[in-house]
Amino acid sequence: MTYRLRAVVEELGDVELCAALVRLRGRGPRVLLESARGYPSRFGVLGFDPLPPQPRASVSAPRELLAQLEPAGGDEIPGMFSGGFLGAFAYDLGVAGERPLRCPPEPWGFPPVAGGLYVDFLVRDERERTTWLVLGEDPGDGRAAVAQRAREVRAALATEPAAEELACGAIQRAVSSAEHMARVERCRRFIAAGDIYQANLAHRMTTPVRGAPERWFARLRERNPAPYMGYAEFEGGALLSASPELLLEFDGARARTRPIKGTIARSPEPALDARAREQLLASEKDRAELAMIVDLERHDLGRVARPGGVWVEGFPHLESYARVHHLMADVVADVSSGVDASAVLAALFPGGSITGAPKLRAMEVIAELEGEGRSFYCGSLGFVDLRGHAAFNILIRTLLWRAGGVSGPWTGELAFRVGGGITWQSDPAAEDAETLAKAAGILDALSGTGVVASPRVPR
Repeated sequence: MTYRLRAVVEELGDVELCAALVRLRGRGPRVLLESARGYPSRFGVLGFDPLPPQPRASVSAPRELLAQLEPAGGDEIPGMFSGGFLGAFAYDLGVAGERPLRCPPEPWGFPPVAGGLYVDFLVRDERERTTWLVLGEDPGDGRAAVAQRAREVRAALATEPAAEELACGAIQRAVSSAEHMARVERCRRFIAAGDIYQANLAHRMTTPVRGAPERWFARLRERNPAPYMGYAEFEGGALLSASPELLLEFDGARARTRPIKGTIARSPEPALDARAREQLLASEKDRAELAMIVDLERHDLGRVARPGGVWVEGFPHLESYARVHHLMADVVADVSSGVDASAVLAALFPGGSITGAPKLRAMEVIAELEGEGRSFYCGSLGFVDLRGHAAFNILIRTLLWRAGGVSGPWTGELAFRVGGGITWQSDPAAEDAETLAKAAGILDALSGTGVVASPRVPR
């Protein structure tokens, strides 16, 4: 079936998307993309009530779904997303066009793709503090039905949901500090043997919880704001991301990726925090690690770029977040004519900063050392729209939620992974400490308990 997107746009005023996510419970699977702090920090989108086509387990799913959607005029849609695919891809899908990644299954059995085709969504301009409701007409739907849907959405947004208790139990590491350090040493042996130059090793933490996943996302957003935050629901669970990292920004002609390599914990003391910045910028190990991944990303984008059309910007530059400082650089490409957003995404996925180099062998080493699949951790969440534009994050600083799975007073479980890039210069104890620095914002979001009031929807 072909669906039409004749957009009907209504201004709603100052409605925050995180609050709307809570109020639109049941109109799912919902997908939210927003920037809570830092660049780009302007437009966000919340998709709800997706169309029936289900995405196939492939990073080419956006292309296949968009073939079923055609523009049909209507009101001008503000913001970054004009209708199309919103969703997430699991890391375990591997590299497009290459042999499948051989790794044990991820522990919770989640699907490899979340999201779908969205023509009903909210768009928010954080700079202007204005939100719009965008609704699309399906075949046989028509203006009257669109008007009724608009009334239903407005009513839901005006309804004050009950306060809800959030609580978590003991947070458990799936592998001990000693085991993670032993894995770092084994990784260094792979590097010494010439198998790889670096690999990104992670470990998993879990906790039983009470509370709906969108409420936990609101807590994560409050405690650990980040520029590429997101939320997505799927059968059996949800992902909640406070990612600082951009995998892809594509305007139909130019593609950009921004790998992160190099991390140091922040200090509340200004002098010590400034010293940490200087230490990270002067770190030969971190600069070398970033250089290797920048080179990998140049190669990945080179597969879809015009000849000579790839370059690097800002190597390295430092960005500061709520809990850590990071080193990063931009790799930019002028994309060859006829190459669409799905092809650019496939060329980059999964991001080199969370695999290592060379990518395929590093992923094999990761699978062997970690001993389980990663699910959406280190995958990507974002959109491809009808204009052929795309934006995807890398799913680090990301929680996975599932209902049930525990006994007693708990209603579900949350799990997250934290990791870091391992090179020959890596010190196992320092690498383990770095993972805990990266976990600090998530641990802080999980630490508070008690009744949580509804997020704000200004009237």
